[in-house]
Amino acid sequence: MQGTLSDGFVIINKPQGITSFDVIRIARRKLGVRKIGHGGTLDPMATGVLILLVGKATKKFEEFMKLPKEYRATVKIGEATTTGDAEGEIIRRYPPERVRMVKIEEIERVLKEFRGWIKQVPPMVSALRYKGKRLYDLARRNITVERKPRKVFVYEIAILEYNLPFFNIRIKCSRGTYVRKIAEDIGEKLGVGAHVTQIVRLAVGPYRIEDAILIEDLNEKDIRSI
Repeated sequence: MQGTLSDGFVIINKPQGITSFDVIRIARRKLGVRKIGHGGTLDPMATGVLILLVGKATKKFEEFMKLPKEYRATVKIGEATTTGDAEGEIIRRYPPERVRMVKIEEIERVLKEFRGWIKQVPPMVSALRYKGKRLYDLARRNITVERKPRKVFVYEIAILEYNLPFFNIRIKCSRGTYVRKIAEDIGEKLGVGAHVTQIVRLAVGPYRIEDAILIEDLNEKDIRSI
């Protein structure tokens, strides 16, 4: 693809607390380029690899969206929240003695059920649209709408660390997979509820967090050609 020095992509390590579009706004200002998109959004609470597509590279949106994603997530069992993460309100809390009974072997057995093709009901706190409105906008107004299950593919899911009521998992999955929903469903299957307290995107396809830069350090030399 022919273009200028401003055409290409950048691997950003998104910080917590800002949206993917906030990152785009900062990048537009720092690069002096208006045409910037991303290759797969991250929730404000999530950190890690966010691919920015600059200039003519925005035409490659679908190619980047199709790439598998890899995440590390911290799951807390014993509590279910309105959003499936630590930013939501607790709606169910389970007895500590019941939580302590959960063994690592039980978690590993449940994780096996999430490998391969699975169906997910998208959470209300997501960027999907319903009649032109983002679901997360509806959720903020305490509006819940029916969502149809979607098929996604989980290549790998495994425990990294285990220290109840927390455990860390690594997930490699297809586009459209909601990590917070996997955590919620794991909690349901364990019978103790669960939500995520941290999500880090480790990779988008071959592009890993080790290669990412901070948005405040971004300049034109960081743009990679496609």
